[in-house]
Amino acid sequence: MLDELLGRAELKARIEELEEEKRHLERRATAEEERRSEAARKRQEAEAEVNRLEDKIEGLEERVERLSGSGDADVDFRGTEALRCGRRDGILNRLSSFETDAEGALTAMVHEDVPDSVSGALGDRAALVHRAAPCLVCVDDAGLVAAALDPPTPPAAFDEWGSSFRIERSWFAPVEPVWVALVRSDLFALGVYDGESVALVDEVESDVMGAHSKGGFSQARFERRRDQQVDEHLERARDAIEAHLDADGPATTETDVDTTDASTDRELIVLGEKTVLGRFTDLADRTAAVDATGDPDEALDRAVREFWTTRLSLL
Repeated sequence: MLDELLGRAELKARIEELEEEKRHLERRATAEEERRSEAARKRQEAEAEVNRLEDKIEGLEERVERLSGSGDADVDFRGTEALRCGRRDGILNRLSSFETDAEGALTAMVHEDVPDSVSGALGDRAALVHRAAPCLVCVDDAGLVAAALDPPTPPAAFDEWGSSFRIERSWFAPVEPVWVALVRSDLFALGVYDGESVALVDEVESDVMGAHSKGGFSQARFERRRDQQVDEHLERARDAIEAHLDADGPATTETDVDTTDASTDRELIVLGEKTVLGRFTDLADRTAAVDATGDPDEALDRAVREFWTTRLSLL
């Protein structure tokens, strides 16, 4: 009775209506957030399925090309080997020391199409070159040597006959020290590689959110926050690279690693996650995806060894 006289009854009724409307909007917002989270989850599952199917298609296409290129002949590599450091140099020296009559040694850098000179020299086994491409082919006219190597830094396509094989060490290992950067979404390491070992110069580790779990951030907020953290980390990595490459003096580390030769015109190779390499193409002379984990110095060493590993395929 008193509430009605003072006009509070109407206000209380209005308050209840607004509170009910508020609860309704909150329920709608929660439902919408759950819908977005579910949509994001389904999108991630779809992307994973697409990647799986693409890998399967690529494998099937390679099999079709292999069978088409080999006809009825059943050919396979006589052997394969991963070459590093001393073993790599030993194989390259053997091939470089091979001498024959004029026009008796064929060297060809094959990226996609197998040239007629290689097909003529290898016959049915030319299908192996297509499987190994991109590769450097070395074959002699007597059939004593028939091998393919995949140079980490291959030259443009060519094929030529000569009295020896055309092999340059720079295709397989640095002739002069080079800058090497490893970039992941949460880790960065920069060093100098002289062809034998890598010296760590700088490193950046960032606390980037991992996989999303139930509770806390919504899926959408989590993804936005993680993307922001990755962007900040990659920007710090770029700043570090530019600072060292633009430095007037020699770059040194806390362990007093001498990098006096680290001049501004030195080649830069950026390795790491495929999803982040695009952020460094304007700085790098070459980029490549590698799978390197661990602490910065350990991960950088693994990345360097993986990139400068040469696969030898005996044809």
